[in-house]
Formats: sequence, structure tokens, C-alpha cells
Amino acid sequence: MINYFSIAVIPLMFFGIITYGFMQRVKMFDSFLAGAKDGLETSVRILPSLVALLTAISMFKASGALDILTRLSLPVLQLIKLPKEVAPLAFMRPISGSGSLAIVETIFKDYGPDSLAGRVASVMMGSTETTFYTLTVYFGSVNVKDTRYTVKAALAADLFGMIASVWIVRMFFY
Repeated sequence: MINYFSIAVIPLMFFGIITYGFMQRVKMFDSFLAGAKDGLETSVRILPSLVALLTAISMFKASGALDILTRLSLPVLQLIKLPKEVAPLAFMRPISGSGSLAIVETIFKDYGPDSLAGRVASVMMGSTETTFYTLTVYFGSVNVKDTRYTVKAALAADLFGMIASVWIVRMFFY
């Protein structure tokens, strides 16, 4: 039953939106074009921020700074019993989703998805956010320059998500 529902949900939503538009006498094609124009303008507005962020991520990885930061922080990360194999993920996750996925793929290939490192990496990916990318897109789309406490709060949430991922995996599997 759930399989059939999951197959039908997108067509039903599409049909529902069109039906609602007809009932409300909305000029749907004009609305679609207006939305597409707004989306394109937003993309152009946030493009410089995204290019800067992607450049910074590439420089961070290529310079070896990620490796240095990982090595320097190992004593602190061992206090929360974070596997050393997952340490690069802990630093990359708030910055880059694709970089994080590459690290998780390496962890899976080297240690296996059912290893401690693989499980912690999996839970960490689901418990944290690509904070800087998200802030760049959301704040860039509405031209917010002063983020106030957002970065601190988001990074604190990522930190607690990382700590919780280690704790939860150790509690349920080890």
C-alpha cells in the first residue's frame, strides 16, 4: 500500500495544484513564468557568494589545512571518543556537502559501512548541516549582511549533532 502511495504522491500533488489553480482562476502559466523569473534573479544574486564559498572550500582542501586541522584536534576529539577516521568529516560537514560525501565514501570504502567509523559518519551526515552553504544560499537570496547569532548557533548545533552521533552509535552498537 505504501509503495503505491509513494508512486502516486507526485502526480497527485501536481494534479492538485493545477486543479486548485483552475478553481481560483489563476493564470497558471503567467504565475509559472513570474516564479521562474524570480528564481533566476535569486540565482544571479547569490552566485557571487556561492563562487566565493566553493573557491574557499577548494583552497581549504587543496592547501592541506583540513589535514593539519584534523591532526591538531585529535586529542580533543578523542575526549568525545570520535573515531579518528571521522575527524575530517567533522570539519568538512559544516562547509561542504559534496566534500563531506567524498569523505564518507572514503570511510565506507576503507573501513566499511558497518564499522564504528562508518556508522558514526552515517549518523553524523544525518545529524548535521552544511551550515555555511545553507547560510550563503538563504541569507544571500534575501541580501542579509548581518547574520547576528546565526553562525554561532548553527555551528553549536552542528557540534552537538556530531557529539550526539558518536554517543548514539556507541550506545546502540557498541
